[in-house]
Amino acid sequence: MVSVTSLWLPILLSAVLVFIVSSVLHMVLSYHRNDMRKLPNEDEAMDALRKLNIAPGDYAIPCPSSMEAMRSPEFTAKMNKGPVALMTVVPSGPMSMTKSLAMWFVYSLVISLFSGYIASRALGPGANYLDVFRFVGTAAFMGYGLGLVQFSIWYHRNWMTTCKSVFDGLIYGLFTAGTFGWLWPR
Repeated sequence: MVSVTSLWLPILLSAVLVFIVSSVLHMVLSYHRNDMRKLPNEDEAMDALRKLNIAPGDYAIPCPSSMEAMRSPEFTAKMNKGPVALMTVVPSGPMSMTKSLAMWFVYSLVISLFSGYIASRALGPGANYLDVFRFVGTAAFMGYGLGLVQFSIWYHRNWMTTCKSVFDGLIYGLFTAGTFGWLWPR
Protein backbone atom coordinates (compact mmCIF):
# COMPACT_ATOMS: atom_id res chain seq x y z
CA MET A 1 0.00 0.00 0.00
CA VAL A 2 0.92 3.60 -0.57
CA SER A 3 0.07 6.46 1.77
CA VAL A 4 -2.49 8.84 0.27
CA THR A 5 -0.44 11.77 1.56
CA SER A 6 2.46 10.62 -0.64
CA LEU A 7 0.15 11.15 -3.63
CA TRP A 8 -0.33 14.90 -3.10
CA LEU A 9 1.65 15.81 -6.24
CA PRO A 10 -0.23 13.57 -8.71
CA ILE A 11 -3.53 14.57 -7.07
CA LEU A 12 -2.78 18.28 -7.49
CA LEU A 13 -1.14 18.04 -10.91
CA SER A 14 -3.85 15.81 -12.40
CA ALA A 15 -6.51 18.27 -11.21
CA VAL A 16 -4.59 21.13 -12.84
CA LEU A 17 -4.23 19.14 -16.08
CA VAL A 18 -7.94 18.22 -16.12
CA PHE A 19 -8.78 21.90 -15.54
CA ILE A 20 -6.64 22.91 -18.54
CA VAL A 21 -7.87 20.07 -20.77
CA SER A 22 -11.50 20.83 -19.94
CA SER A 23 -10.92 24.47 -20.85
CA VAL A 24 -9.50 23.44 -24.21
CA LEU A 25 -12.37 21.03 -24.86
CA HIS A 26 -15.00 23.67 -24.11
CA MET A 27 -13.38 26.82 -25.49
CA VAL A 28 -11.33 25.64 -28.46
CA LEU A 29 -13.10 22.56 -29.79
CA SER A 30 -16.63 23.11 -31.04
CA TYR A 31 -18.43 19.88 -30.23
CA HIS A 32 -20.16 21.27 -27.10
CA ARG A 33 -21.48 24.43 -28.76
CA ASN A 34 -24.87 22.91 -29.56
CA ASP A 35 -25.48 21.19 -26.19
CA MET A 36 -28.20 23.73 -25.42
CA ARG A 37 -30.73 24.99 -27.92
CA LYS A 38 -32.39 28.37 -28.00
CA LEU A 39 -36.03 28.34 -26.97
CA PRO A 40 -38.41 29.53 -29.70
CA ASN A 41 -39.89 32.90 -28.81
CA GLU A 42 -37.24 33.31 -26.12
CA ASP A 43 -38.26 36.86 -25.18
CA GLU A 44 -41.92 35.88 -24.79
CA ALA A 45 -41.00 32.84 -22.69
CA MET A 46 -38.67 34.94 -20.49
CA ASP A 47 -41.37 37.58 -19.99
CA ALA A 48 -43.88 34.89 -18.95
CA LEU A 49 -41.44 33.26 -16.52
CA ARG A 50 -40.26 36.60 -15.12
CA LYS A 51 -43.82 37.42 -14.04
CA LEU A 52 -43.83 34.26 -11.91
CA ASN A 53 -40.77 35.41 -9.92
CA ILE A 54 -39.44 31.84 -9.71
CA ALA A 55 -36.72 31.32 -7.11
CA PRO A 56 -33.51 29.62 -8.26
CA GLY A 57 -33.86 25.84 -8.16
CA ASP A 58 -34.89 22.75 -10.12
CA TYR A 59 -38.46 22.45 -11.35
CA ALA A 60 -40.69 20.06 -13.26
CA ILE A 61 -43.90 20.99 -15.06
CA PRO A 62 -46.29 19.46 -14.50
CA CYS A 63 -45.11 18.30 -11.08
CA PRO A 64 -47.28 15.88 -9.10
CA SER A 65 -47.39 16.30 -5.33
CA SER A 66 -47.33 12.54 -4.66
CA MET A 67 -47.34 9.12 -6.32
CA GLU A 68 -51.12 9.08 -6.06
CA ALA A 69 -51.34 12.46 -7.80
CA MET A 70 -49.12 11.09 -10.58
CA ARG A 71 -51.83 8.52 -11.37
CA SER A 72 -54.67 11.05 -11.33
CA PRO A 73 -56.64 11.93 -14.48
CA GLU A 74 -55.78 15.62 -13.94
CA PHE A 75 -52.04 14.94 -14.00
CA THR A 76 -52.37 12.65 -17.01
CA ALA A 77 -54.30 15.38 -18.82
CA LYS A 78 -51.58 17.94 -18.03
CA MET A 79 -48.90 15.52 -19.31
CA ASN A 80 -50.85 14.91 -22.51
CA LYS A 81 -51.57 18.61 -23.06
CA GLY A 82 -47.96 19.70 -22.41
CA PRO A 83 -45.57 21.26 -22.45
CA VAL A 84 -43.65 18.93 -20.17
CA ALA A 85 -40.41 20.44 -18.93
CA LEU A 86 -37.58 20.01 -16.48
CA MET A 87 -35.73 23.24 -15.84
CA THR A 88 -33.14 24.79 -13.63
CA VAL A 89 -33.55 28.44 -12.73
CA VAL A 90 -30.32 30.23 -11.84
CA PRO A 91 -29.97 33.61 -10.15
CA SER A 92 -30.46 36.59 -12.44
CA GLY A 93 -27.60 38.95 -13.15
CA PRO A 94 -24.29 39.01 -14.95
CA MET A 95 -22.82 35.62 -15.73
CA SER A 96 -19.63 34.87 -13.79
CA MET A 97 -17.62 31.73 -14.34
CA THR A 98 -15.36 32.29 -11.31
CA LYS A 99 -17.39 30.29 -8.79
CA SER A 100 -18.12 27.48 -11.27
CA LEU A 101 -14.45 27.22 -12.29
CA ALA A 102 -13.35 27.13 -8.66
CA MET A 103 -15.92 24.43 -7.87
CA TRP A 104 -14.82 22.47 -10.98
CA PHE A 105 -11.21 22.56 -9.79
CA VAL A 106 -12.17 21.39 -6.29
CA TYR A 107 -14.29 18.63 -7.87
CA SER A 108 -11.28 17.57 -9.96
CA LEU A 109 -9.17 17.44 -6.79
CA VAL A 110 -11.81 15.22 -5.16
CA ILE A 111 -11.91 12.85 -8.16
CA SER A 112 -8.10 12.65 -8.13
CA LEU A 113 -8.04 12.08 -4.38
CA PHE A 114 -10.50 9.18 -4.54
CA SER A 115 -8.90 7.71 -7.67
CA GLY A 116 -5.51 7.83 -5.96
CA TYR A 117 -6.97 6.36 -2.79
CA ILE A 118 -8.35 3.35 -4.67
CA ALA A 119 -5.01 2.72 -6.37
CA SER A 120 -3.13 3.28 -3.09
CA ARG A 121 -5.06 0.45 -1.45
CA ALA A 122 -4.34 -1.97 -4.32
CA LEU A 123 -0.80 -1.08 -5.33
CA GLY A 124 2.49 -0.61 -3.54
CA PRO A 125 5.42 1.70 -4.09
CA GLY A 126 7.14 1.14 -7.41
CA ALA A 127 4.02 -0.33 -9.04
CA ASN A 128 4.07 -0.74 -12.80
CA TYR A 129 2.92 2.35 -14.75
CA LEU A 130 0.19 0.39 -16.54
CA ASP A 131 -1.21 -1.03 -13.27
CA VAL A 132 -1.43 2.47 -11.78
CA PHE A 133 -2.93 3.74 -15.04
CA ARG A 134 -5.65 1.06 -14.99
CA PHE A 135 -6.76 1.61 -11.40
CA VAL A 136 -6.63 5.40 -11.44
CA GLY A 137 -8.01 5.72 -14.98
CA THR A 138 -11.00 3.50 -14.28
CA ALA A 139 -11.85 5.28 -11.04
CA ALA A 140 -11.39 8.75 -12.56
CA PHE A 141 -13.50 7.87 -15.60
CA MET A 142 -16.26 6.60 -13.34
CA GLY A 143 -16.11 9.83 -11.36
CA TYR A 144 -16.05 12.18 -14.32
CA GLY A 145 -18.25 10.34 -16.79
CA LEU A 146 -20.51 7.52 -15.73
CA GLY A 147 -22.59 9.47 -13.22
CA LEU A 148 -23.88 11.66 -16.06
CA VAL A 149 -25.80 8.84 -17.74
CA GLN A 150 -28.55 8.86 -15.12
CA PHE A 151 -29.54 12.39 -16.22
CA SER A 152 -30.47 11.06 -19.66
CA ILE A 153 -32.22 8.06 -18.16
CA TRP A 154 -34.31 9.91 -15.57
CA TYR A 155 -34.39 13.55 -16.66
CA HIS A 156 -34.44 13.05 -20.44
CA ARG A 157 -31.26 15.01 -21.03
CA ASN A 158 -30.26 14.74 -24.67
CA TRP A 159 -28.30 11.50 -25.13
CA MET A 160 -25.83 13.10 -27.53
CA THR A 161 -24.99 15.78 -24.96
CA THR A 162 -24.52 13.09 -22.33
CA CYS A 163 -22.34 10.99 -24.66
CA LYS A 164 -20.12 13.99 -25.39
CA SER A 165 -19.75 14.65 -21.66
CA VAL A 166 -18.97 10.98 -20.98
CA PHE A 167 -16.31 11.20 -23.72
CA ASP A 168 -14.89 14.26 -21.93
CA GLY A 169 -14.87 12.16 -18.74
CA LEU A 170 -12.84 9.51 -20.56
CA ILE A 171 -10.28 12.12 -21.61
CA TYR A 172 -10.10 13.51 -18.06
CA GLY A 173 -9.69 9.97 -16.73
CA LEU A 174 -6.84 9.28 -19.16
CA PHE A 175 -4.99 12.45 -18.15
CA THR A 176 -5.51 11.66 -14.48
CA ALA A 177 -4.27 8.09 -15.01
CA GLY A 178 -1.21 9.22 -16.95
CA THR A 179 -0.27 11.74 -14.26
CA PHE A 180 -0.54 9.15 -11.48
CA GLY A 181 1.34 6.54 -13.52
CA TRP A 182 4.15 9.03 -14.12
CA LEU A 183 4.37 10.30 -10.52
CA TRP A 184 3.56 7.10 -8.61
CA PRO A 185 5.89 6.73 -5.58
CA ARG A 186 8.90 4.50 -6.18
